[in-house]
Amino acid sequence: MSEVKYTVKDFKSENEVRWCPGCGDYAIMNGIQRVMADLGVEHKDYAVISGIGCSSRFPYYMSTYGFHTIHGRATAIASGVKCANPALSVWVITGDGDAMAIGGNHFIHLVRRNIDLNVIVFNNKIYGLTKGQYSPTTDRGFKTKTSPYGTIEDAFVPGQLVIGAGGTFFARSIDTNLKMSQDVYNAAAQHQGTSIVEVLQNCVIFNNGVHEQITDPAYRTERQLLLRHGEPMLFGEENRKGLVFEKGKLKVVTIGENGYTTGDILVHDAEESDPSLHLALINMGLPHFPVAFGVIRSVKAPVYDREMEQQVAEVRRISKVTCMDDLLRSGNTWVVKENGYEPGSGGCPGRNGII
Repeated sequence: MSEVKYTVKDFKSENEVRWCPGCGDYAIMNGIQRVMADLGVEHKDYAVISGIGCSSRFPYYMSTYGFHTIHGRATAIASGVKCANPALSVWVITGDGDAMAIGGNHFIHLVRRNIDLNVIVFNNKIYGLTKGQYSPTTDRGFKTKTSPYGTIEDAFVPGQLVIGAGGTFFARSIDTNLKMSQDVYNAAAQHQGTSIVEVLQNCVIFNNGVHEQITDPAYRTERQLLLRHGEPMLFGEENRKGLVFEKGKLKVVTIGENGYTTGDILVHDAEESDPSLHLALINMGLPHFPVAFGVIRSVKAPVYDREMEQQVAEVRRISKVTCMDDLLRSGNTWVVKENGYEPGSGGCPGRNGII
């Protein structure tokens, strides 16, 4: 941990930020920079890796080591970065198209391996950089440039993919809620293993207002459930509503009606190893349920890069091969002579022949 105190300015590059005015990416970047400044990680130990898309210009705007990679491959390249240098704090910046479409296979296998990376998925339910085509998270029926009569596909839910791949950490936030986002980014950074954070982000040009039914201040208290580990799942005006589990399903109830009290409300356990309830929370949506935010799942499991490091160290300890010369002289060897070869001779160059 670094004893040097950093500020947000330490993580801002001198490059001009070229996102559209009003884009949700600005708020996400600001939140991540604030968290990085407070984590206690040395400035030189940060690496930001991105794929392709509006979100993936992120490394240019960060005063850290960074790599703007190719479409869908950010998680694969970041995996190599982390495994090559496990001491780094590696952040992957990607979008719903970059991560869920061409990068989908890399995404689920990163989650399965549980490499210690922090992945921030900007979800605006559209392809923004390529000008408004529908993405894997676009809602069924939505009209775009590539679905002028409405999409006829069901959307991916990022959290479902995380749970399905055996993920250990999943959280959800909103670009405009800086406090919530910072808490989530900080929790992701502290987690040992793959941290996936979905941020509902607004594209002011090609999908403006896509999340407004959830984010509008007029009714967000009724439509947002902020989960905190160890606390009851309450929401609504004065926290008068909450979640209970009845007949194998989640149910919204009102405190004081039909005999329900605060004691009946479910208490959030993000650390429960069984993902069943976490998946149910991820799947909640309007109009019958609020949308769940905060850290939904955070469980302990073996971490790939740590186990790889330990395995390499153990193999080195017990191996008789300490250098390339040892390797070339191991196993079945022979000495080449002018009139043939002599199996198993071993030998050294310059003596009886050439190995």
